[in-house]
Amino acid sequence: MVKVTIIYDNTTCEENLEADWGFAALIEAYGRTLLFDTGANGEILLRNMRVLKIDPMSISDLFISHGHFDHIGGLSHFLNENGKVVLHAPVSFRGVRQAKEVRYYDKPQKIHDHFITTGELEQIEQSLAVETEKGLLVIAGCSHPAMEKILGASSPFGTIYGIVGGLHGFDQFHLFAKMGLICPTHCTQHVADLEKHFPGTYTQGGAGRILEI
Repeated sequence: MVKVTIIYDNTTCEENLEADWGFAALIEAYGRTLLFDTGANGEILLRNMRVLKIDPMSISDLFISHGHFDHIGGLSHFLNENGKVVLHAPVSFRGVRQAKEVRYYDKPQKIHDHFITTGELEQIEQSLAVETEKGLLVIAGCSHPAMEKILGASSPFGTIYGIVGGLHGFDQFHLFAKMGLICPTHCTQHVADLEKHFPGTYTQGGAGRILEI
């Protein structure tokens, strides 16, 4: 089973979690615990983690989608709590010194068994794909690159089952027609349209949302 817990988002599903502009999610699968992005504010990130009973030291890998403040603002706070992670970064992202190891990606490849990066696309952002029994689950920070490129970089590794994360101004809804899960978060502008177009597969995001696949 692949479990995704949204830690940091513009909205919340739980009253005791704090909403803020940014995104972070925890992925638990195949014996690994991976943190995807760190939100904008490290204090909020760590406070939400405590509420969700997520121990920073339990995290083995940290995946950074891109270097915008709303995705790396909590990075220093997190690394002060756990500097033993392997950090997976797009090739243009530099300056990390506290992690156990930093790996950079400029093309699609596996970062571990069952975990795939698109590599940095359009010189700005990488997305993560995780193998599930139903197909690949793509996790995006903001989808600055064209969605066709994100899905195109992921699809050689398997059939895409779903997507979670920020989608910015994405409106090419036909690209999601065969997906079984659509969970827009953070910067997505057309949330209402996605819910309308995909009533059977749309899932509301927000800090505290847990997805199990």
